[in-house]
Amino acid sequence: MACPPAAQSPASRQPSVKVILTTADVQRVVDRIAHQILEKTQGAAGTVLLGIPTRGTPLARRLAARISTFEDVAVPVGVLDITLYRDDLRRHATRAVGPTQLPPGGIDGKRVVLVDDVLFSGRTVRAALDALGDVGRPASVQLAVLVDRGHRQLPIRADYVGKNIPTSLAESVKVTLVETDGVDEVRLFGGAAL
Repeated sequence: MACPPAAQSPASRQPSVKVILTTADVQRVVDRIAHQILEKTQGAAGTVLLGIPTRGTPLARRLAARISTFEDVAVPVGVLDITLYRDDLRRHATRAVGPTQLPPGGIDGKRVVLVDDVLFSGRTVRAALDALGDVGRPASVQLAVLVDRGHRQLPIRADYVGKNIPTSLAESVKVTLVETDGVDEVRLFGGAAL
């Protein structure tokens, strides 16, 4: 007589967690993106970095600091709140509207680099582009992300990518930063542990 299969223990049904980027990796990725921005923008002349809250804002500040360290160039940094431009406001709980803070001199006629932590469907970037149009008219817009996980729903791609992480839709990517979470790390969650 065959024995019935053993029931899975609760521990075996827990999602697996994999560290994709450590603290040192995050620093190297930020340095690499800063170098790429310097190269593609001829020394960051006429460039403004706008962070998309929450984690895009500290990433934009870090990129500006690294650019300043590498080339002694002060790149203006601002914050672009996209809350009221999101297309999922009806489906999610109300969120507090944050301040949009443009750097002195604004963004008109400048090259704006939007900075975010994870590029996924592209909807956050679409909302950022809509918000950007209401605060100024940049000469061009580029996108820098720490992680690109694929699965785009809109025709959007990043100009600067720290790490491409192929994922399934059942997986999720979680970025933590010292400024917001106390530690720099990127983790991949998903699938059942074996």
